[in-house]
Amino acid sequence: MKHEWILTANASRARLYGRDAPDEALKEMQTLEHAESRLRTSDLSSDHAGHENADQHHGGGVSFAPRTDPRRKEHQRFAQEIALRLSEGVRTGRCTALTICASSPFLGELRAALDEPTRQVLRASVDVDLSACGAAELERRLASLAAG
Repeated sequence: MKHEWILTANASRARLYGRDAPDEALKEMQTLEHAESRLRTSDLSSDHAGHENADQHHGGGVSFAPRTDPRRKEHQRFAQEIALRLSEGVRTGRCTALTICASSPFLGELRAALDEPTRQVLRASVDVDLSACGAAELERRLASLAAG
């Protein structure tokens, strides 16, 4: 029996749907929210560009730490959280086929976070945010994408 999972996601919300047979209706299994992705960059981090670090190895001079984008860091964190859930489903046999529909560039973050067994069951990844769709609308949109 094929256990199909469909993930719809953007950087702040993911919904996981499943079905055990192609003729079954999709059922929403889980919703994940990541409120940190909605915060302003200034609210995400206390790091500021040009933080000074004493360089102990080169005569005690000053070096500047590279600036990391706090928003991207949160997106990566959420993508890793989602990937762990998907991996667990694959590992336990609850997911044998996976389709991912996610906003760009979050789709890239998600694909990068997937482990090899999860990549092997990935049937399709589509650059479209369907996270606001319910199960019935998602079915219609997926059928439309497959046809066109």
